[in-house]
Amino acid sequence: MKPFFYDRAADTDQALGYARQPEARFLAGGTNLIDLLKNGAEQTSRLIDLNHTGLNAITVTADGGLSLGALARNSDTANHELVRQRYPLLAQALLSGASAQLRNMATNGGNLLQRTRCPYFTDPAFAMCNKRVPGSGCAALEGFNRMHAILGASEACIATHPSDMCVALAALDAVVAVRGQQGERRIPLGEFHRLPGTQPQLDTVLTQGELITAILLPPSPFADHSHYLKVRDRASSAFALVAVAAGLALREGVVERATVALGGVAPKPWRVLGAESGLIGQRPGTPAFDRQAAGVADALLAGARGFRGNAFKLPLAHRSILRALQLAGQGTGGGA
Repeated sequence: MKPFFYDRAADTDQALGYARQPEARFLAGGTNLIDLLKNGAEQTSRLIDLNHTGLNAITVTADGGLSLGALARNSDTANHELVRQRYPLLAQALLSGASAQLRNMATNGGNLLQRTRCPYFTDPAFAMCNKRVPGSGCAALEGFNRMHAILGASEACIATHPSDMCVALAALDAVVAVRGQQGERRIPLGEFHRLPGTQPQLDTVLTQGELITAILLPPSPFADHSHYLKVRDRASSAFALVAVAAGLALREGVVERATVALGGVAPKPWRVLGAESGLIGQRPGTPAFDRQAAGVADALLAGARGFRGNAFKLPLAHRSILRALQLAGQGTGGGA
């Protein structure tokens, strides 16, 4: 590991002051960053510990939504009474991720900033990785790509974003509150992560030194009818091959509003706004609903491209979207 300076920030002002240093990085739970620093996939000259800045509160907002502090642990967020009652989709997603021990350390803000688990990125023994060494190539294109993207990728990078939490946040129209030297701004979750294009080394739209302070959730109509479906190789502590966050708002048994987001298939949580519109007016549990759900799957997967090792994800994702919508229609969301 390359030597670095360590600073413990007492508040956000001090953290932002330390972040003026070149290559400074923020440390929260450290469940991803520390591993990458140890194996050399990431480097820093200064590590800024945020764990004493007080950004761990979960509070009700003026509009009736929730503000999730960036330093709140994943386990505390998943088990928070208001999250379980109002946003069971988020609780389900959090509880499906990692292990209990990791959830006790991992933070909400850190979850947003997870780096891909593509082995060509995490292991510097592989020379070709445009995300780690821009311009070096993408070894996954012709190599091991079973876990890789079928949507939103480019010739420069086909890695996937690993977060379960972010998939639920995308479906719930979350907004990320950040603070930097230029002040505060709010970024819709759907705009927070970048597609690789020709610059796969840039995962998010954050600028150097910007700090996530909270995740803002608007009031949700999906509490009674939502489901997080995660398809993976083993029952726990595995990243998604395909994940689906689905929510339905029903009035007298008929869909009034719907949301669907995908994980495990793209470099960012994948949502196509308007793709769910065909479900409006449908009654879950009917053949007509299932036909429209198939249309939602078609819209979400439009332009999908499989590779030698992951072409199976295309039919798997299609079936997973249908199943998640069917389970949401049954009212499984309240069981988080």
